[in-house]
Amino acid sequence: MLAHSVSGKPRPFLKWAGGKSQLLGQLKPYFPGELRSGTIRQYVEPFVGGGAMLLYLSRLRQVERQVIADVSHELVLCYRTIQHDVAAVAARLEQMQEHYDGLAPDERQTMFYAIRREFNTRRPATDRGDEDLDAARFSREWIERTAQMIFLNHTCFNGLTRFNSRGEFNVPFGRYTQPKLYDRDNLLAWAAILQRTTILCGDFTICAPFADQHTFVYLDPPYRPLSKTASFTAYSRHAFDDADQRRLAVFFRELDRAGAKVMLSNSNPKNENPADTFFEELYAGYRISTVLAARAINSNGGKRGRISELVIMNY
Repeated sequence: MLAHSVSGKPRPFLKWAGGKSQLLGQLKPYFPGELRSGTIRQYVEPFVGGGAMLLYLSRLRQVERQVIADVSHELVLCYRTIQHDVAAVAARLEQMQEHYDGLAPDERQTMFYAIRREFNTRRPATDRGDEDLDAARFSREWIERTAQMIFLNHTCFNGLTRFNSRGEFNVPFGRYTQPKLYDRDNLLAWAAILQRTTILCGDFTICAPFADQHTFVYLDPPYRPLSKTASFTAYSRHAFDDADQRRLAVFFRELDRAGAKVMLSNSNPKNENPADTFFEELYAGYRISTVLAARAINSNGGKRGRISELVIMNY
């Protein structure tokens, strides 16, 4: 393992739909006061995604311990591989970058689809449950798969990570002039952060045992679609429907009873339907505020603008 201090401003190493990088400045005023005073010593994030919030809180150095989780086996594999052997991941990405840079445009496309095909073909061998992600069973295959995931994410169309119902990466090639597959210093900074982070794979409820009065939990689930034709949950094989939103609201109340400070982000249905009270009903009795967000992914260019999102808190 290469040692590296957390300095500068580390960035998510994967582009991720719904990432919070652009909203952190607006969310910071809503952080619980106990985070600043030091009485909160643990941060828990059950839907870690690209990890923008984790990075932000790590830079502030306001917690001693961190617990992250995600239902995406592929994403968790990336985090644990970087935690375990970032030097090997960086070395493999450097090889891929040098090879890719030396290719003609058509050859780059061929390389992309060859890697995507291998990535999807090998999926069953690396997707047998959380026990396969134990560091004690770490294998060279993890390194290759993590490098492939990062390569595909940085060379595919629109930088979109999306899997079909079979768990296959299905985004087409993106014609970037000179994509940068990775930043070595950024990966090293990530590895330093992950050394003091517990990484779990599973449904959000897997984080329940970590909630106590010294914990701040941030919930950033797949957003509820604003309309019948929109879908914020189409970038994973794991659907997240209204029934799951209701399960999450029950979990929110469980965290509250455990004494944790809880913040949740979600779409604001009133952007499309002022009469939609879905979240007001689910989180009755809790504080609900709004922030403005840019719509990052929308097939209709005319609808790419700033819309409000909900921030729900138990404090």
